[in-house]
Formats: sequence, C-alpha cells, structure tokens
Amino acid sequence: MFPSHWEILVIFLVVLLLFGAKRIPEMAKGMGKGIREFRSAVKDVQEEVDIAGRNDSRPNIPPASTAPPAAPPGQVAHTESVPAPAAESSGAESTQKETHS
Repeated sequence: MFPSHWEILVIFLVVLLLFGAKRIPEMAKGMGKGIREFRSAVKDVQEEVDIAGRNDSRPNIPPASTAPPAAPPGQVAHTESVPAPAAESSGAESTQKETHS
C-alpha cells in the first residue's frame, strides 16, 4: 500500500536528477510559503464565519417606535375608536314608512 524505503529513495533520486540539487530547496521553500498562506487564508475565513455566526445568533430587537403594531395578515388594524351605531329601529321604521307611501 505505502511505498517501501527503497521506493522512496528511488523517487527522491529521480526528483534530484530532474530538478537538480540547487532547485529542490527553492521548490521546498515555495511550497512552505504556499502552505503558510493557505493556512492563514483558512484562518481568516474561519474568523469571518465565526463573527457572522455571532451576529446572526443575537436576537433582533426592533427599535422603539411610536407607530401602532401591524395587524396580522388578513386582518385590518384599527387605531381609532369606532362610534356606536345609532338606534337602528328608528332608521328602519323611517325607511319602511317611505316605501309604503
């Protein structure tokens, strides 16, 4: 499954022949710098996610306002009192008298 000691040695020698002794340390340095930058980027993103998560978990408290509360969907909100209707019996009698005349 994993390469044996001899296989690792052969791979190292092939890399040494292909790139040369001078170029291998430069490549390792570049790889180390890339890994460091990647880790710092991952850390920055993790911090942003944590901050956003903390902001989202705070309860949303609306600012105090003098406006009346909104009515639930399908209902109408009344903010002023409605006067009581006048006696309906007198109004109904007058309409009946006019229709018979």
